Amino acid sequence: MNSYKLSELIKIYNGTKYNHLNKGMIPVYGSGGIMCFVNNFLYEGEAILLPRKGTLNNIMYTDGKIWTIDTMYYATTNHLVLPYYLYCYLSLLNLGHLNSGSALPSMTKSAYNDIKVKLPDKNIQTNIVNTIQTIDKKIELNNKINTELEAMAKLIYDYWFVQFDFPDANGKPYKSSGGKMVYNDVLKRDIPDGWSVKKIREIASTSSGGTPLKSKKEYYEFGDIPWINSGEVNKSFIIKAKKFITEKGVKNSNAKLFQNGTILMAMYGATAGKVSFIDFKATTNQAICAINPQNPHLKFYLKFGLEDLYNYLVNLSSGSARDNLSQEKIKELKFPIPS
Repeated sequence: MNSYKLSELIKIYNGTKYNHLNKGMIPVYGSGGIMCFVNNFLYEGEAILLPRKGTLNNIMYTDGKIWTIDTMYYATTNHLVLPYYLYCYLSLLNLGHLNSGSALPSMTKSAYNDIKVKLPDKNIQTNIVNTIQTIDKKIELNNKINTELEAMAKLIYDYWFVQFDFPDANGKPYKSSGGKMVYNDVLKRDIPDGWSVKKIREIASTSSGGTPLKSKKEYYEFGDIPWINSGEVNKSFIIKAKKFITEKGVKNSNAKLFQNGTILMAMYGATAGKVSFIDFKATTNQAICAINPQNPHLKFYLKFGLEDLYNYLVNLSSGSARDNLSQEKIKELKFPIPS
């Protein structure tokens, strides 16, 4: 095992503006991920994308034609290291403590270049990469299966709980088969006879998280407690965290540990109104509302119901510089509850 500075393994290049380009098929990367697609490329081949500003732990690997903007460096490797191996290695590091910015986290080339890396020989790197990529392909397949299953679940949700054509006592669609509907003054629409209307505050507990002081390295360095921010609430299931905090960070902030299966709703920023499940115990920042139904059978129903309210929630947002919801607004949301 040999030790190197990152500067001995890679060469880092700046991203640049893309507004002079036309739409196309080549991805444009910023520190948050793919922003759009254009008709020209800055680099072609294997590359490691290193954030310059913004989400510093969002390191990415690409193999093909890319364009990066000025918030994202791209780096090429030399003969000593396999690009995918180095990407995996760097992804495991918590680079937040190298932040040289103030309000907006930022990284310099010199900060990246000074990172120390331990490398096995090329044969071992190859074996490790082959194993990881086999697992990655399995994960990708599982994600596709999950997406298809979720689409089926959403279809059933819409059919049963929006159109109210759930199976009646005879297995026929309730509303279409003449099931009794009753006008509800609260929702201002018909709902099935025997159903009630409840606010989230009546059927679930809600809470938000917190952010440990960024200036305290002991709250972040070597942390092993997952910490989710609102930008990550953009998919049905969050299966891994990008950032971690320490137990000391939890104790000295408003961060709380939420259980596997908790519903998360983003309250601020670009993802305000988006909903996800967490698939592991995790803490969150203050821009997320965690929702746990008292009746576990309502968990998926409530999650799909909140997703169905997305456009309404966006209009309900009351931000100036950025959209925002609040726990109080979320607690007041009303749902028809089956008998």
